[in-house]
Amino acid sequence: MKKRILSILLIEDDRIEVMKLKRVLSKSDLKHHLVEAKNGEEALTILQDKSNLPDLILLDLNMPKINGIEFLRILKDDSYLKYIPTVILTTSNNHNDVKECYEIGIAGYVLKPLKYDDYVEKIESLLAYWSINELIHI
Repeated sequence: MKKRILSILLIEDDRIEVMKLKRVLSKSDLKHHLVEAKNGEEALTILQDKSNLPDLILLDLNMPKINGIEFLRILKDDSYLKYIPTVILTTSNNHNDVKECYEIGIAGYVLKPLKYDDYVEKIESLLAYWSINELIHI
């Protein structure tokens, strides 16, 4: 089965979490392209370039300026951007957060595990899934 290299927008304000994801990506057979945003405002600026949209957005919920849920609402209200699969990657296992995110229209909700090996396994599985998925390119 042929896998595709993904363009990923990571919206995360914690540098350690960014470094962890980069480490997992560097060890992957597929050299996925990663673009980073420190918060929702920065991500919206990046997404203004409609000619270079990501295949997948990984979104933290707890961020300054625009939090993850606020960003998600803006994203899903945009007739062009709403088709980008967005997966929540967070430490929040709050049932209300999970429910609200799915109601808005996320593609998945992944809890960041404490153990690094578990984190690697989750990220590798997530990326393998989206690497074989059919994506909408408008």
